[in-house]
Amino acid sequence: MSADGEQSLISHLLEMRQRLLYAVVAVIVVFCVLLPFANPLYTWLSEPLMRSLPKGGQLVAIDVASTFFVPMKLAFFTAVFIAAPYILFQGWSFVAPALYEKEKKLARPLLLAATVLFYLGCAFTYFLLLPVMFAYLNSTAPAGVAMMTDIGKYLDFVIVLLLAGGISFEVPIAVLIGVLLGWVSVAQLVEWRGYIVVAIFIVAAIITPPDGLSQIMLAVPMWLLYELGIVVARVLVKQRQRAKANSV
Repeated sequence: MSADGEQSLISHLLEMRQRLLYAVVAVIVVFCVLLPFANPLYTWLSEPLMRSLPKGGQLVAIDVASTFFVPMKLAFFTAVFIAAPYILFQGWSFVAPALYEKEKKLARPLLLAATVLFYLGCAFTYFLLLPVMFAYLNSTAPAGVAMMTDIGKYLDFVIVLLLAGGISFEVPIAVLIGVLLGWVSVAQLVEWRGYIVVAIFIVAAIITPPDGLSQIMLAVPMWLLYELGIVVARVLVKQRQRAKANSV
């Protein structure tokens, strides 16, 4: 490797380290701000379950130190959740100089849309999906069995579902990327619609409990977002074709 190449590699590594440091500091700052509110934050997170429990129902702490560490763990994940746009901005700032202007114009709205959709997916999961799921799960408890979930297991369960809900709302972004990169065409997406819908319902069935309502509540938005992705992809393809025709 030449001296210039080695110097360029070192400068890129230093910049990457700086960007990572900024991201870590952002998470730590938000975490420190949230730490005094860790217990109220956990109370808020547990509301979808608590509303479905019978009178006197409660969460339990099995491990000795879980009453301390579980709310702290939630505060950390919430800090990452809140700081995610800034973390993405640092990643974008590192990658952007290597992109062409056309690629930047394409990547910016996709990145923004992906962030917004992820947050919408998490909100949908918390406010709509979780209450239905917990109401169903509580109704399936055998007679004489009280549902008392461990606070640590509840946190892990909800975090996984929130991530799954956020990722499931990224369907239109995946559709757009596939079309814009030439991996699939709009015509193929329309042709495969039936298979995709079946796959969506299978994914929803895996994520949700075995009740039809929860599955439908997750699958239908994913299906609609898939259709939205096709519509937007069709518009972008027509714009590209029109731009090529005008440039000839």
